[in-house]
Amino acid sequence: MSPIAAADLALLKKYDTPTICNVVELFDLCSRTAFYMDKRIQACYPKLPPMVGYASTATFRSAFPPTSGNVYSGLDQQVAAFAELPGPPIVVFQDLDTPVMSATFGEVMCTTYKAFGAAGLITSGAARDLDQVEAMSFPCFADGAICAHGFCHILQVHVPVHVGGIQITPGQLLHGDRNGVTTIPNEVASETAHACAELVAAEQIVLDYLKTPNINPKGYGEARKACKAQIDALAKRLKGK
Repeated sequence: MSPIAAADLALLKKYDTPTICNVVELFDLCSRTAFYMDKRIQACYPKLPPMVGYASTATFRSAFPPTSGNVYSGLDQQVAAFAELPGPPIVVFQDLDTPVMSATFGEVMCTTYKAFGAAGLITSGAARDLDQVEAMSFPCFADGAICAHGFCHILQVHVPVHVGGIQITPGQLLHGDRNGVTTIPNEVASETAHACAELVAAEQIVLDYLKTPNINPKGYGEARKACKAQIDALAKRLKGK
């Protein structure tokens, strides 16, 4: 996979996830409901700024003991696999237990991931040690919380996983904040980063009109038309690239 410039990753972090989604839609690469995670994946720490990074995927179970090793078996292999990615990892777990039996992560795991350069964590399972991990300012996303870790163990690393209703592949670019998590197609990531400012400016036309005195439906319609014209022009340019 081709690495994305560090400056472009930094630019992506300046925008919220809904703005990123709005720009990704303009490329018309897939269905508008097919590239982001569903509401099961919730921000554990909504006040943290957006996270951006590359998926370091893994499968997970906790309902029964691992065949070898202890409850943290697989962590060393997982952090070693971070080196295969072109930039900051985001750990993405698919919990294979149905129902989820215990927490995927806690203080020890998140401290490990952050120390090895991870930008955040997403799991289809549950969280715990919420206060301790929040103190690290380490973004995490989960489907609820469970107080115990059971027999937590990692089965496979860097394999396709299914989380939040979509497939995530190793190295896929992700963006997440209090609104949720989206993928960004790697091949248009740079263009997405640089298009956000133009989309925000187009939307600002409507927002600015609504702050003026004596607003009326006709003026509102004209502001919306001007906004749409700018977004349509942006979409045409992006698709042309």
